[in-house]
This record gives sequence, structure tokens and C-alpha cells, in this order.
Amino acid sequence: MRTYPYAFHIALDGNGLNGLEGRAGVCVLHYDPVTGDCAYKVSYFPGASGGHAPSVDPGRGVGFLGNTGQHLLFYHLDTLEEADRVSTLRFEVPDTTVKGSTHLVWLDETRFVTSIGEHLWQFDVNRLSKAEQIAPHRLKVPHAMKRTASGRFIVYGGMDHPAHGEAREVGVLDTVTGQVRRVELPTTCWHLVCHPVLDVFYAISFRVHPADRTDWGRWGMAWLRQYAFEVDAESGVVLRHWAADRNLPVHINSDVTISDSELIFCTGGSHTVVLVDLQTLGRHRLVDEHPGAVEGLAFGRQAMTTVAESFLRGNIFSNAHLYAESLRVSRGALLDGIYACQLSADQTLLFTANRGQNHITVYDYPSLTLRDRFVLPEAQQLDGAAGSWADPRLGFHHSYLVSPATAGGGPRDG
Repeated sequence: MRTYPYAFHIALDGNGLNGLEGRAGVCVLHYDPVTGDCAYKVSYFPGASGGHAPSVDPGRGVGFLGNTGQHLLFYHLDTLEEADRVSTLRFEVPDTTVKGSTHLVWLDETRFVTSIGEHLWQFDVNRLSKAEQIAPHRLKVPHAMKRTASGRFIVYGGMDHPAHGEAREVGVLDTVTGQVRRVELPTTCWHLVCHPVLDVFYAISFRVHPADRTDWGRWGMAWLRQYAFEVDAESGVVLRHWAADRNLPVHINSDVTISDSELIFCTGGSHTVVLVDLQTLGRHRLVDEHPGAVEGLAFGRQAMTTVAESFLRGNIFSNAHLYAESLRVSRGALLDGIYACQLSADQTLLFTANRGQNHITVYDYPSLTLRDRFVLPEAQQLDGAAGSWADPRLGFHHSYLVSPATAGGGPRDG
């Protein structure tokens, strides 16, 4: 069997507009940058829902599919077949179904920390039925989780709560003292990434408006300025921040990664990859995968799903501002954009997965020259779960890139 240097793992949540309620699956693209050859495999897991963020343990022995469906779900890296799962409801019952174990942090090849209910929990992948409750997480809905450069701090973003409202907070766990710190911010920040050397992290704003001005469970994209906050993990102090005016297409971010010189994140709302200069936290570059008016005509089934499910999220008359702002954010596109982006360990390749257009792209870094693009089959071609006229998207969401070990792949996989 042929081997490939890179394995790009992408969570799949199905073809709906709301990525928190769909299917649970994984797509892995194996890629050779020398020849341009690739191979892919797709697997959905029955009885699980809300596929969200994949992760591979440091020993590259097993994959984890974070999800919103209250499961810890693991898969074999070679076959993508399910390895194990456990219901998190046996440990703690959340106060909303949005509160799932969507992300985790590996402590070593078998132990990891994730969020369940109102607490942070530690597990061993070989004994999933046993768990240790670490501490209250102190956030409304914890989300993306990362470990700082020294390994001492686990930092995590927070989502708005359907009943308790806007979050505007991130959390920090000191693994030495056990102390948990809640850091207040001006905006909600779902996603974050850690500095490669310092115990500093970057939280990216995720700004939305509630339907009918009160329903945070059915939100719409907000056409407001966006932020990136540089936070010291030990003190919880915001050291610097980047603020982008609302006309800059950097809305509704997903994956966040980092190089030695740039903070990098992709946007599902604006169809871009944003690269912010770390030295100044002022200058930025953009990769734009917006389909444009003409090319957008090829995505009719996706557009119909977007329109239909948008109507389900809020009354069009009382929420006209949400529909108008969403169109400004997406620049008129009736489909979503880039949900996955990861930088190779040697910082030469940038991988993206475009949910709306169902393709995976590899760019040279730092030049951002397009190197290869792979359009994946429609969902109907893979498992026939949807009818021929249904939305064909696989449902790309967060991702994890396994780089060659010879390129320093272990610590910088992500």
C-alpha cells in the first residue's frame, strides 16, 4: 500500500446550514506534495451527531472526533472505522445539547482533557469508562481547547449559551496549581491558538446576533468589526489586540493556526483565510476563495439549503437585519466558506477545506501560491444517504494535519 507524507483529517457534520446538529464523520486526505498525488477516505458514524473537530494523539495511534452529541468517539487512523465511544452523560448531564466534548487537549499518548457539562475532565483512552473531574471550567459553553508552549496552561474559548446569552470570555487552566481563570473579553471568542514559543494565546472574535434579539440558540452572522486578542496565559491580561473594520471579509472563523511570523485563521462566513503579522499585530494578508457571482451559480442545491434553513432560524420580518447582515458578511454568496485550515510542521504548505464548494486546497507558504486543489465527490456518490436533488456537501468543519515526522511533525501537528 502506498504511503503519503501528509494526512489532513477533517471533521464532517453533514450538509445542513447548522453544523452543530448534523451528521458525525471524518474525511482524511492523504497527500504527496512532490507528485501532487492524493488519496481520500470518508466515514460517517451512525448513532453519533454533530461532528466537529478531529484530533490525533501524539503517538499517532488513534483519532478523536469531537462532536456536539455528547459522545467521546475514537477511530482507527488507517481505516477510519470506529475504535471506541462512550456517552459523556454517564459523567455529567449538560444544561443544553450544544454543550458537547467538541475539542480536547492531549497530555500524552493516552491521556487527554476535555469539557463535559460544567467541568473539565481527564481521561485515558484505554479506560474511557473511568474519568477524573479536574475543576469547574467557569464558562457558559467551553469550546476550542489548546495547550500553551510550556505545557503548563490549557486555554479554551467559549460559545454563547442558548439560554444564558453572550459569552465574551475565555478560560485558562493552570495544570500545576489546578486554578481556573475566567478571562473577560469584549467579544465572544469560540476559537484560539497558542504562540509557538511563549505562554501566550490568541483568541479570535466570533460575533453574532440572536434571533428576535433574544434567542442565542438561533443566531445570525453579525456584520461588525472583528478582533484577535493576544492574551498572557499566566496573568490573563490582554497584551495586544488586532481590530478589523466590518468591511474586511474576516467573519465567522473556524480553524486557527500559527506560523513563526503570522496568526492564521479561516472564515466560514467570508470565504477567506486571514494572515495577521505577529510582530505588529496590524498588517494582514488574505486568501480569498469566494466563489463569485458566476461560479456561485454552480452551487444551486447548496444555495437552496442555505435559504430554506435560514428561514427556519428566524422570522424574516422581525429578523430582516440578520438576513441583510449575513448577506454583507458572505458578500452575497448563498453558501458557506472555509472551515478548515492547517499549516504543515515545516511551514511550507497551507491546507484548507472549503465546506460550501466541497474542495480541499493546498497553498505554498508563505507565498500563498495555489499548489493543488481537489474537488471531492458529492455526498450522494459516497453513501447514497441523500436524494439526488439534496444538498451534496460532505460538511467540512475543523481539521487536524499530520505532517511527516522528518519535518518535525510531532509537536506542531494541529
